Amino acid sequence: MSEFVTRQQVIFVDDDDALRAATVQSLELADIEVRAFADAETALAAIDDAFSGAVVTDIRMPRLDGLEFFARIRAIDPEIPVILITGHADVPMAIGALKGGAFDFLAKPYATDHLIAAVRKALTSRRLILDNRMLRAAAETSVDSPLIGDSPVMAQLRATIVQIARADIDVLVEGETGTGKELAALLLHRKGPRSGRPFVAVDCGALPEGLAEVELFGHDRGAPGYGPIAREGRIEQSHRGTLFLDGIDNMPLAIQSMLLRVVEERKIRPIGASEPRGVDLRIIASSRRDLQEAVRAGEFREDLFYRINVVRLRMPPLRERKTDIPQLFASFVEEATGRMGARDFTLGDAARRHLIEHDWPGNVRELRNFAYSEVLGLDTPALGEGEVPPALPERVAQFEAHAIRDALASAGGDIAATLAFLRIPRKTLYDKIARHGIDPKIYRG
Repeated sequence: MSEFVTRQQVIFVDDDDALRAATVQSLELADIEVRAFADAETALAAIDDAFSGAVVTDIRMPRLDGLEFFARIRAIDPEIPVILITGHADVPMAIGALKGGAFDFLAKPYATDHLIAAVRKALTSRRLILDNRMLRAAAETSVDSPLIGDSPVMAQLRATIVQIARADIDVLVEGETGTGKELAALLLHRKGPRSGRPFVAVDCGALPEGLAEVELFGHDRGAPGYGPIAREGRIEQSHRGTLFLDGIDNMPLAIQSMLLRVVEERKIRPIGASEPRGVDLRIIASSRRDLQEAVRAGEFREDLFYRINVVRLRMPPLRERKTDIPQLFASFVEEATGRMGARDFTLGDAARRHLIEHDWPGNVRELRNFAYSEVLGLDTPALGEGEVPPALPERVAQFEAHAIRDALASAGGDIAATLAFLRIPRKTLYDKIARHGIDPKIYRG
């Protein structure tokens, strides 16, 4: 499920009017939102560091050409994906731009399906980058307890993270999409002895094909084919800090082999370097899959698995901690109303029932998106003068009480059926019933 901040958009730049019109039509037919520009100067005004999409640009253009345009985009945000369109004569130039950080290039004439595939991959990469930034920001603003929830499993998780963090050992974080694996990695970093040092996150699934080695290990000055300026790889950037390998189960086998030396010896050899050099870092890796199953399937190196599996941390899916949903939802609503300038909102019965009944396969990320959707789509009356919206704890309590009353009504007051409906322990239900002053008898008969 895509992050609910804004609809992703592609900026397409080409001074050929016919090609520009045809490309816009092709992208729109593929349900990709696109803004087209005839020149790079005008397009540049539409891009800032919050831009959530990708850029596709021709290289050969008057005044500001595609390579200079790409350089200016990198100055705004080096992680905005840029796809270059080039003629056959300029392919070497485009390959050089790839080494400098361009996302991809297409040589004219290109097939429409190739363009659409490249754009979708770029949009996915950008969404993941922005998701990661959001998680880092959440950790920065909520250092003490960013993993929200009072369920026993979350209390235990937070305690375990603090204990592991102090040990400064490598950790494998496992969990489904949206469970907060990067947030756990950030906490391990911030609560450990490397706090204040670099935290470098690498999305293993988005490493550019054919360029993963230079992205991770960098290259020395004068390395053949890489120009006169040395490039520091992501691993070396994490020296004395933490390297977070997000989605290590998606890492190509060839790169896994190169990574093994880093894990075993804490040494790297940049492209063109004559000797390896040491790095001091902590490695935290995350995986959506059970890596032992990936090993058995021949998709992950067994020796690498045993090297990174020093300590394993499991992130629980939201369906295993449904009692945390009211607090999480209220927190996301608070965040959404603050960002959107809304003063208050009312949760409808259909949305309330969805919160209770849905299994949330996208986990906390899906719940956050749902909260933003509700705040954005709700038409509520303005507060009167002097009125103050309810505080976060009060919103949590209101939602929780509504959820229990709805479940009791659906179950006809039967406690066993209510427990099955809410999926919470009996003692937890009775504690909440007493706290909210709910009488189950009135729902019977």
